[in-house]
Amino acid sequence: MIDLTGEAARPRIAVVSFPGSLDDGDAALALDAVGAEAVPVWHASETLPDVDAVVLPGGFSYGDYLRCGAIARFSPVMGAVSRFAAGGGPVLGICNGFQILCEAGLLPGVLLRNRSLRFLCRDVALRVETAASPFTSRCAQGQELRIPAKHGEGCYFAPPELVAALERGGQVVLRYASGENPNGSLADIGGVRNAEGNVMGLMPHPEHAVDPLIGSTDGALILGSLVDAARARAGAPAS
Repeated sequence: MIDLTGEAARPRIAVVSFPGSLDDGDAALALDAVGAEAVPVWHASETLPDVDAVVLPGGFSYGDYLRCGAIARFSPVMGAVSRFAAGGGPVLGICNGFQILCEAGLLPGVLLRNRSLRFLCRDVALRVETAASPFTSRCAQGQELRIPAKHGEGCYFAPPELVAALERGGQVVLRYASGENPNGSLADIGGVRNAEGNVMGLMPHPEHAVDPLIGSTDGALILGSLVDAARARAGAPAS
């Protein structure tokens, strides 16, 4: 894996596991590669340990019954995640984590079945719409990232008025490049953040793009940005 650790302090980032999570281990390894200490957290915990950021990884929490993320949103840990986010803590949801954040009301919109009604697994190109976020600070606006995607319910949907509000508020952080939309997401949206800017979800998997041996290290730019934000939070004076 690409090593971006350097000599800086390693912030602690929680990686939350639900029954059915399958990318929690990869997320932990990738965070370690970009300079963080990954802290495993089980979904039944009602509190978070002393951490500087939170990652909700990909997988099939609770078997994706009802809707993807619809059961996981009621896990005890989500109360702690909500409180952490309300306090300004950075929270990143990847794939199933994105779905959970939407179901929990921490992000706007919903994720629906892919337009093709088929599971997809391939690299996709994403365009960075803004570098002024805790999740893209190592990127340049307009930069194109190539990151693997693997999901069956990744079609981002929101009412037209909400999509317009997201565009006006700069909440669309990542957009599928022209001709690259793999799932039918409205306005080619690939990643959105909350109004406060400290919670983001995306469907592609940055944790699978930190090793040049598998073709791309572009995911390290997203995870490395999160590490920078976590490190800054760790160094901030207590409120």
